[in-house]
Amino acid sequence: MTFMDLEDPRYAYMFGFLQADGHLTRGPGNKGRLTVEISHRDLGILEEFQQLTPYNSTITARTRATNFSACHRSVTWTLCSLEARTTLAEAGLPYGRKSNRVRPPRAAFSRPDYLRGIIDADGSVGFTGQGFPFVSLTTASTAIGAYLCHYAKKVTGNERLIARNARDGIYNILYAKEAAQALGAHLYYPGCLSLQRKRAAAASLGEWVRPPGMRAASTQRRWKEWEDRKLLELDDSTAAARELGRTQKSCHLRLWRLRTGRVPLPKAPG
Repeated sequence: MTFMDLEDPRYAYMFGFLQADGHLTRGPGNKGRLTVEISHRDLGILEEFQQLTPYNSTITARTRATNFSACHRSVTWTLCSLEARTTLAEAGLPYGRKSNRVRPPRAAFSRPDYLRGIIDADGSVGFTGQGFPFVSLTTASTAIGAYLCHYAKKVTGNERLIARNARDGIYNILYAKEAAQALGAHLYYPGCLSLQRKRAAAASLGEWVRPPGMRAASTQRRWKEWEDRKLLELDDSTAAARELGRTQKSCHLRLWRLRTGRVPLPKAPG
């Protein structure tokens, strides 16, 4: 077992979790530490991390008042080894403030396990107030948000365009209904390392059945090159919608993507 071999599903998950909830700090000389503080109910995952780490580390508990509870119990895993910290930093866990700097590893890694670690730390799995299954992620990192959207599209077929909230500059990415069921089943497979409560929540997503009469989203209609050329020629989403038999919103979005280089321009007819 090699510490932080990201092709190992356990370490890929652990690294994703640490990128989201871990904190690397420097001290004088070569001193420093990695800390992860989470709710006491999730103590089990820190014990798993401790078992996976071939360096001395400690788990401590404390009770304190927070904005949400007068008596919040938390547990903190602390790892001080310079060798371990160097390995984590080289893999892509920055020292100091990191929320908008973290990004998927450059080296090969187990993708579903890495994303499950990110979602376990910074995401949610469950049912909305209306009873619809969902999987969501809240992140300040453009790279992490974009990667989840890229990967989840392959799993669910649903495309997401990320945009920061105007209020706090954070990305909120949501998959609901059948897309959430597919993504949840893919990420939280049987026997995977994960938070027990989120694994249970992911398993429950499959119980939802679309009610009779609830219309499913229509299958996405791919854009053809001749349509892109006509859209650019008209340069008007309303006129293009009538010409191409598409919605004005669809034409407006496609025109924006073509103008901003989000999608390649069509080739000239030969």
